[in-house]
Amino acid sequence: MEMQNHYHFMNLAINQAEIALQSGEIPVGAVLVRDGIIVCRAHNTTETHNNVTHHAEINIINEFSKLFGEKYLSETTLYVTLEPCPMCASALVWSKIPRIVFGAMDAHRGACGSRFHLHDHVSLNHKIEIISGIREQECEDLLKSFFNEKRKGER
Repeated sequence: MEMQNHYHFMNLAINQAEIALQSGEIPVGAVLVRDGIIVCRAHNTTETHNNVTHHAEINIINEFSKLFGEKYLSETTLYVTLEPCPMCASALVWSKIPRIVFGAMDAHRGACGSRFHLHDHVSLNHKIEIISGIREQECEDLLKSFFNEKRKGER
C-alpha cells in the first residue's frame, strides 16, 4: 500500500511540475503530506519571482510555515520530482523533515544521494530518510523536454 501512496503523491508533484513548465519554469514540483493528506503544493518559481531561492522545496517550507505557524516539518513527507540541490537539502535538514521521496536523480547537483549526501551527513544533527526513483522516467522526461526546448530557442 505504501508504494501505491508514493506513486499517487508523486503524480500530484508531477502535476505541479507541469504547472511550472507552463509558466516557463524548470519543471520541478512538490507536495507535502502529513498523515496521508496533502498540506502544501508548490513548484519552481525562480523565473516568476526573479529569485534563485524560489525552488519548489523552499516554496513548500515557506508555505507550510505560513499556513501552520510551524518552522519544523516534523511528521511530514515531501514528494518532489527532482532530487533536492544543496540549498534545498540543507533547508530540509534544518526543517527536520523526516522523509523525502523524489523521482529523478540529479547527477550534477543532487544533494540527497547522487552527488552530495547532505540528508545524512555525519556532522548534521538531523538525518532524512530518502526514497528515490518513484516515477523517475516521467520526472526525467519533463526535465529533458524543457531543456531540449530551451536549447532549440537559443539557436
